[in-house]
Formats: sequence, structure tokens, C-alpha cells
Amino acid sequence: MNYIFRNGPVFVGNAARSWARAVAVVEGKIVAVGSDDEVRRAAPVSAVTVDLDGRLLTAGFQDAHVHPMMGGLARMQCNLEDARTLDEALIVIADHANRLREGWLLGGGWNYYWFDGGNPPAALLDAITDRPVYLGGADGHSGWASSAALAMAGITAGTPDPIDGRIERLPDGTPQGTLHEGAMELMERVAPQPGPTEVRNALLEGQRFLISQGITAWQDAWVTGPLHEAYRALAESDDLKVAVRGALWWDRERGIEQFDEHLQYSTEGVGRYDPRTVKLMLDGVCENHTAALLGPYFDQDGAATENSGLDFISAGELAQIVVRIDAAGLQCHFHALGDRAVRNALDAVEAARQANGWMDTRPHLAHLQIVDPSDVGRFRRLGATANAQPLWAILDQTMTELTIPFIGPERTTNQYPWRSLLDAGATLAMGSDWSVSTPDVMAQIAMAVHRSNPHSGVDQVFLPEQRIGVADALMAFTAGSAFVNHRDDVSGSVECGKQADLVVLDADPFEADRPDDVGVAMTMIAGEFVFEKETI
Repeated sequence: MNYIFRNGPVFVGNAARSWARAVAVVEGKIVAVGSDDEVRRAAPVSAVTVDLDGRLLTAGFQDAHVHPMMGGLARMQCNLEDARTLDEALIVIADHANRLREGWLLGGGWNYYWFDGGNPPAALLDAITDRPVYLGGADGHSGWASSAALAMAGITAGTPDPIDGRIERLPDGTPQGTLHEGAMELMERVAPQPGPTEVRNALLEGQRFLISQGITAWQDAWVTGPLHEAYRALAESDDLKVAVRGALWWDRERGIEQFDEHLQYSTEGVGRYDPRTVKLMLDGVCENHTAALLGPYFDQDGAATENSGLDFISAGELAQIVVRIDAAGLQCHFHALGDRAVRNALDAVEAARQANGWMDTRPHLAHLQIVDPSDVGRFRRLGATANAQPLWAILDQTMTELTIPFIGPERTTNQYPWRSLLDAGATLAMGSDWSVSTPDVMAQIAMAVHRSNPHSGVDQVFLPEQRIGVADALMAFTAGSAFVNHRDDVSGSVECGKQADLVVLDADPFEADRPDDVGVAMTMIAGEFVFEKETI
């Protein structure tokens, strides 16, 4: 079917940030963008008219860092993401335990700030059920285990901390119930993992939910073998509706010998699934003191500690890996949260540029919580994209209680420097990191623009000088992420010849008090409506 969209603002999203009033879609492609008269002349008389009625039309959103299978699975397990307090979370857990017939209780979505020191104890779970319970944290960097689960995993007072993680302990050395980073793998080795059918169903649920948020393409930031096969199967059966760039997980416990496996996987793309990216996780997160910093963390009294976070891959090894990946024409997607991780990633990209020349591999660094000012200008110079998760730039309890006191005032001012990066000429993409955060694009744009959230009681603006405009944020979620996904030639803007991946919002975010007052009314992929909040 062919369509004419008219009677509303059209954010074209090109380099000039142009505006239009109408768009024609013929056979899945955009064939005209301009005034009502211009568009009507270009469209067939049979085209169906969609009256925007003042609502904004933009290119479909692209999430540059997301975990759709994990998000879908979370919606099918014990899901704590809607719990606002520990008491609410415990009610959800108890209800799930009562409904679960037997076996493990799995799920996640808890927040550090619910607990003293940010570490949930096994005792709270033991009081609810004697079954093994394992719940991932909202940020994916810590896990909460019951005593039964710890016993099944063989985690005792005598279990050493893995080199890339930490087991929280009671004064006598007994495991307390919280596992950080690499220590989570001790539990994940024994906890039931989703089988092929469950992975497929979770991925389909994730897709359904993301499409309802206006997302028409994404980069999956953690693709292992089973998920790779699930994507291939969905693409072959045409059940994969969105375009997916798969970031193949680099196992930090192995070395360069896994490169050939990744190279083989990268050739196995099918239809809308393109796995020509490699995901390199360089560090952890600030709130559990595993993000890699250029200087030490501070203790409760403001004194420097001996801990400056974890390097999951050493700087020297990282450079060798990235040079090899880049030479093969594959993209590197870095988890780089602390300022040392950011520098190591940029140094590795620079090594690849020097060794291989300027390959069109489009490396990008996700998270960027702390960026040393001396590294801000390197993004443009090296052609490295800044991949932002804007919901985290807020003075919530995770920031005020578990982060700022331990990183100190100087590094606090270097957090999430979106404005500085844009002003220095960096390309900005955006992703939600769902299921860590909501995939609601307008909520993320609101945070990028305001860096506060009165809806959740956080009125104070966090580093106001780093706020960006609505157009900046829209460009990041469309053109910027399309660039990262190597889809800017066919999507990411409302321009003639591009695929009709479009979103109609239920209002104009440029006119709203806050962008998060605006929702998604319609999502179109390749000229087909795949989500409608209301009838055309």
C-alpha cells in the first residue's frame, strides 16, 4: 500500500536539519518530501492519506546499544523493573515464588540504592523461599543470589574472587549474596539457561515491545552463538521485522584465538540480520567500583583507595585485538564506562587507524560515563562515535549515594559530556541498553535535553552545561545510530530514495513541555505499519 503523510511537521533529520510538511511513500520507499502540493504530485492517486493533525513525523528510531532477548526474557521472568522500592520488589519476588511450581526462581531488575552499600543480601531471599533464587541487577553488572543458589554454585567462604569480579562477603568470609562482574559467571554456570525455544520467544517479545517504542533497527550489544542462531532463524522465516546489527561477544576469558570464530560468524548474516560487529567489554560500572578509572576510587571518608577499577582486557592486548578486527573490516563496539576504559578504547582505535589506514568500520564507544577532557576531541579525529545512554545522566540515588562520593568532584564534572562531544565534532548515537534501562526513546531524549526528571522526583539538573537540544537528540537516535549500524544509506532520515522506516509521534516534542510527555502513535517499517496506537 502507498501513503501520503500530511498536515504536520516532518523532521527530515538530514545534515541541514530540514523540515517539511508532507511525505509520500510508494512501495516501501520514500518518493517525495516537501509541501502538500509537491508530495501529492509525486504520489499515485490511490495513495492512502494519513492526517498527522499536527503530530510530528520523523525517521524510525534506531537503538545503538540494546539487549532485546534479555529484555524480552525479563518480561517473561520475575521482573522487578517496575518496582520503586525494596518492599515492592520483595512483594513481586514472593508472588512469583508462590506461582512458580518448582525449580529456580530467575529474573532481575533490582537497584543498588535499595540496599545499604548497594549490595543485596541472600537473607532477604531466604526469608521468602528455600528454592534457589538468582536475580540480575538492573544494570547487568551484579547478581543477587539466595543461600540455596550459592550452595548449588559451590560458592563458599573458600571460593576466591575471580580476577574480573568480586564476591561480597560477611565479616567471617561467608558469601553475602551479591556477585559482581565476573563472579556472576560462577552462578550462571549452574543456573538454568534459556533453550532455543525460550530464546526465540524472548527475542520476539523484545521485538514486539521495541517496535511499540518506534524502534525500527537496533544493534544487539551481546550476541553469543545461540542468539546468533536465533536471529538467523527469525530472519530466514521473515519473523525478524527490524534491521539488526549483531555485536558478537568477545569472551574476555579467551584470547585472540577466538578471532577466526567471529570472522566466520560475521559471514553468516541473513536478510535483516547483519553480524559484522564485535563487542568488547572493557570495564564494569562506577556504582560497584569496577569501572576502570585513571585514578583511584575514594572511600567513605574521601581518602584514596588502592582500587581504580578493573581492566577486563589489558590495554596492550586490546590494541592487538582491535587492529585485527578492524583489518578484517569488522566494527568494534566498546563498553567503555570509566575514563581509563575510554582512553584504552581510543588508543586501540588509534592503533588500528595507524596500522590499517582509515577503514570504514565505524568503531563506537558505549556508555562514556566519565571522559577525561583531553580525550573529548579524539572522537572526531579518530572517527569514533560516542554511543550515549542518556537516562543515566541524572542525580538519582545511584549517582548521589553510590557514585559521586567515590569518584570525587573532579571526575563528577566529566560525566556524560554529550554537549562537549558534539561541540568537538563527534558523531553522537544513542541506545537504551534495555533491559538495563527503559527503551522509551522519548524518555531518553528528555533526559538528554533536561538532565533531570521531575516525574521521578529529581528536579535538580545534573551538569546543565552538558544538556543538548531536542534536534540533537533526535538526530542521535536516527541518523547517528543509523551511521553506527551501517544503515545511513537506506535509513536514518526522511529523504527520497530511503526505506520508509518512519515514526509518528502523538505530539510535537519541540512544542511539548518535555519530550517524555510525547509518545509513539505509529511505527512503519519498509512502508508497512507494524505498530499503531490508534487507527489511521
